[in-house]
Amino acid sequence: MREPSSGKQSDPTDRYPRDMTGYGRIPPNPKWPGNARLAVQFVINYEEGGENCVLHGDGASEAFLSEIVGTAPWEGQRHWNMESIYEYGARAGFWRLHRLFTEVGIPVTVYGVATALARGPEQVSAMQSAGWEIASHGLKWIEYRDFDEREEIRHITDAIQLHTEVTGERPRGWYTGRCSMNTVRLVAREGMDYIADSYADDLPYWIRVGDRDQLIVPYTLDCNDMRFATAQGFNAGDQFERYLKDSFDVLYSEGCSGRPGMLSVGLHCRLVGRPGRVRALQRFIEYAMGHENVWFPRRIDIAAHWAEAHPPKPRTRPSELDRGEFVASFGGVFERSPWIVERAYDLELGPAHDTATGLHNALCRVFRRANRDERLEVLLSHPDLAGKLASAQRLTDESAREQAGAGLDALTDRERAEFTELNTAYTGKHGFPFIIAVRDHDKAQILAELSARTENQTDTEFREACRQVERIAELRLRDLLP
Repeated sequence: MREPSSGKQSDPTDRYPRDMTGYGRIPPNPKWPGNARLAVQFVINYEEGGENCVLHGDGASEAFLSEIVGTAPWEGQRHWNMESIYEYGARAGFWRLHRLFTEVGIPVTVYGVATALARGPEQVSAMQSAGWEIASHGLKWIEYRDFDEREEIRHITDAIQLHTEVTGERPRGWYTGRCSMNTVRLVAREGMDYIADSYADDLPYWIRVGDRDQLIVPYTLDCNDMRFATAQGFNAGDQFERYLKDSFDVLYSEGCSGRPGMLSVGLHCRLVGRPGRVRALQRFIEYAMGHENVWFPRRIDIAAHWAEAHPPKPRTRPSELDRGEFVASFGGVFERSPWIVERAYDLELGPAHDTATGLHNALCRVFRRANRDERLEVLLSHPDLAGKLASAQRLTDESAREQAGAGLDALTDRERAEFTELNTAYTGKHGFPFIIAVRDHDKAQILAELSARTENQTDTEFREACRQVERIAELRLRDLLP
């Protein structure tokens, strides 16, 4: 009657890797220092001198994030205008931002391209004197999309070595930006306190990479002055200011409601460092500083706090189990019907199914696509409530706990007789036992439902029994998974 398992996903490493659930409907309270309602974090990307340039051994000039919107790389040639725009960021824009942040006393994180830092010793000294964090922004400010994995590893290793030589300290944070599909996995091997190559959340989160937990402190592309250099972006400083303020207001309001978050603001010396734009940034900083209980940390400070307040917790991840472990762990969720779990194993499972809600959805998909005879078999696998199997102590552990929780293991003689009479009438009419999620009801409610549902049409009752089977499975999964 049941189809054999296809076995098409016998290896859990084939699972769908993206996590579309995250923290779900109730994100954790970050418990920011001082009970801050919002963490506002500024990043200055220092890329000037690390961009594509034939002087740097690259095949063409830079064509990304400058005043020359829509430009194309000059193959084999220096692009004088592009080079001078980047030089402006190092020569003038950086110092304007340095004065701004040191005057207001807000420390920032610098995403420093290693080769750019090596070509800017005066700027590195100023960063360090100000107590700024210098995180790694990779070896060069180039596109890593098509890099061979071994070559990207070499760039990561060289970036760490050069960064350490130039700054005197090994980087503890990392952001490539123009990364490949391999970047986060490769950088995680280096033991960074955090990686920022993600835009997936408003809060830090942990991912599992190999045998270690890696903290991700997400970055931003929307609250980012890079949109001054894109076709659809900010045309004037007041647009940037308004967007930052609106973002701040929403997150601050959520923080006042008990859901503190994190606002990242991305800056570039050659972009917002221009006189016509920096005033907008200054006004936003004054606006944010005018609110109570706002924390202005570096990203390394956020990472250190998160690791202490919200360390990774080991837990069962169904999508990572092999078939035997998967069936052994969840085979009893649908009463005496492990075939549902076996078939579910072959679905496109991933991180979204590592919660009770996610795995329940996958199991229900199998149950709902089964034919009527198969679903009837599941209904027939359920025992009568307070019936002969209960008296003989032959219930599954799950059913025994559930019936005991509703008081069905301690009936009076009159109640037992009533259950027996109603169960017999129900089964005689519909051809399957009465099924109800007893954990949702007390003894009196169960008896009332049993009496009322006996009168239903069998097709109606079949659908209701199937819904109850799914509810029972959901409650059981909640005992096993977050």
